[in-house]
Amino acid sequence: MKQVLQDMAKGGTVLTVSPAPNISNQSMLISTECSLISAGTERMLVDFGRASYLDKARQQPEKVKMVIEKVQTDGLMTTVDAVKSKLAQPLPLGYCNVGTVAEIGKGVEGFKPGDRVVSNGPHADVVRVSKNLCARIPDNVSDEEASFTVVASIGLQGIRLAKPTLGESFVVTGVGLIGLLTVELLRAQGCRVLAIDFDDSKLALARQFGAEICNPAKGQDPVEAGMAFSRGNGVDGVIITASTKVSDPVIQAARMSRKRGRIILVGVTGLELNRADFYEKELSFQVSCSYGPGRYDPAYEEQGNDYPLAFVRWTEQRNFEAVLDMMASGQLDVKPLITHRFAFEDAPKAYDQLTADKSALGIILNYSSSLESRHIRSVSLAADVQIDPARPVIGFIGAGNYASRMLIPAFKAAGAQLHTISTSGGVNGVIHGEKAGFIEATTDTQAMLDNPEINTVAIVTRHNSHAGFVVSALEAGKHVFVEKPLAVTRDDLNKVEQAYRDEGAKPAMLMVGFNRRFSPQVQKMKSLLSPISEPKSFIMTMNAGAIPADHWTQDAEVGGGRIIGEACHFIDLMRYLAGSEIVSVQARRMGDAPGVAITEDKAAITLGFADGSFGTIHYLANGAASFPKERVEVFAGGKVLQLDNFRKLRGYGWAGFKKMNLWRQDKGQSACAAAFLSAIEAGGPAPIPAGELFEVAAATLDAVEQLRNQ
Repeated sequence: MKQVLQDMAKGGTVLTVSPAPNISNQSMLISTECSLISAGTERMLVDFGRASYLDKARQQPEKVKMVIEKVQTDGLMTTVDAVKSKLAQPLPLGYCNVGTVAEIGKGVEGFKPGDRVVSNGPHADVVRVSKNLCARIPDNVSDEEASFTVVASIGLQGIRLAKPTLGESFVVTGVGLIGLLTVELLRAQGCRVLAIDFDDSKLALARQFGAEICNPAKGQDPVEAGMAFSRGNGVDGVIITASTKVSDPVIQAARMSRKRGRIILVGVTGLELNRADFYEKELSFQVSCSYGPGRYDPAYEEQGNDYPLAFVRWTEQRNFEAVLDMMASGQLDVKPLITHRFAFEDAPKAYDQLTADKSALGIILNYSSSLESRHIRSVSLAADVQIDPARPVIGFIGAGNYASRMLIPAFKAAGAQLHTISTSGGVNGVIHGEKAGFIEATTDTQAMLDNPEINTVAIVTRHNSHAGFVVSALEAGKHVFVEKPLAVTRDDLNKVEQAYRDEGAKPAMLMVGFNRRFSPQVQKMKSLLSPISEPKSFIMTMNAGAIPADHWTQDAEVGGGRIIGEACHFIDLMRYLAGSEIVSVQARRMGDAPGVAITEDKAAITLGFADGSFGTIHYLANGAASFPKERVEVFAGGKVLQLDNFRKLRGYGWAGFKKMNLWRQDKGQSACAAAFLSAIEAGGPAPIPAGELFEVAAATLDAVEQLRNQ
């Protein structure tokens, strides 16, 4: 398939060839017929991508603050690498897609292959979209007309928040694409509308749709115009669909509103407000969120759980359907908004037009390639690459943030032969596969596992899929590197262990990405501690930082929770430094409190070891970002070691050792990958014995079970 991507580092808009996405539960694969470029939103993204680093920083002061905090904790070079990596990830463009259903996933009802549908899919000739983000198109609505559905729903959601009634006077500030659609929808509700903009051509369209107009560029005062339009009473409501850095639209809206008027912000403006303007009139001000209830809710958008109609009348999907009904009845006319048409293959030219012509509104991309050429599962990234079968030949499953930033570069630096990268969506595999030098990108993971050229598999996917992929890879006779955790349930752990044992006297090598034990400073700590025979005491603190309770890593079924997903690193690290078997696990989480989400990420885990050593892991999400994220302290034989953030190691009471500091943070990712590959090539023992991997996984599950039963 092909998809439009925006390079956020260098500014180019490109058309990328990648494998078609896999079907997934509660979703559909759609073959695109046409899509609409959202002039305001996408122009902003393209302009941002083309801006200099300095201008990018000026536009995102809140991100600059985050970068400064990261420099303080992780160091300058680590932070620079992270920022560059983030900007190097191209952004898919588009969210106004029209096409034909090609395939439906498990749990999808009400749709069938062949249906014409609108969705919020990107500009791609094949898209995978959740069933709740699609709507069937009436027969008398053309594809091009239907492509305006999603942007119209953005305006419609703002209108629903404003709650207009028949005969009320409303102002729409900023009549770009969404603003003009908002004008039409308000007029269809029986409202009188005043349109405010600096562009005469857009105001002419607003007048065509039945609005009165005001152009501040001609010296017309918006507040005076609003008061005159409302016959001196003040307007009933203002919907702001403009995009500007200044606060003028909100200030003017307040001053032209009647007492207890409603102001809805759909666009983007400055928010330096005068309290008196709002206080004296008791004005309502609300920011509208995209196209309706359900937006950004994973349970609705990803898992396909709809809201009961009796309690949430207008969801995203129902707003789509309402807009399509308006088009079908002729009450919403979008044809005058179409200003340009381009073939999908000429999408980069369309974006040049978008940035060069500020009057452009509805830019349509039309798709005409054959369906067979779109629905391919694998694409070649490099030709004539020689493979040495005696050395590790790697297939990667997953190309998310950690895989692309850390693990793939670590494997490449260790000399791995990178063969195939498999992803669910396809595009990420191509982006990062080309950058790293993979031979092929695919969305057919089973075909990759069946490929006899590949002898080693790295798994870097969502946590609940790890165990299944590990079992499949072991059964295919592959060596396996799986990013932590090994499993999120006891049953999954048992299946992995059984699959490993079934491999016989010399099974394939199994490795979990417990990289901390391979970091240079931990290696130094191990060498200093090894001669000490008496028991050791450990204090390990993970200042993890808060993440939302509804994030996938907090989901016990998907991410396993943060103890399974992240604290396992430190259970393994303590096991390594103790050099002794774990014999006891005790865990305690923070008590429940009003207004605080019940999560496992504020907890203490105490481990006991066979040699008498013990230690406590404090996994805390309620600390300050300026404090070190990871601190390790070891008390042994009258001496102390303290490691902060894998940058500063200090020794107290050690003869000949005081400190070991690094210029940049090193958590051992490269050394971990190198040790794994070297062991495969040499035919030696695994860098981490399989028994320790299963022991650490079991101890982690023990801790979590205790936390969940408190």
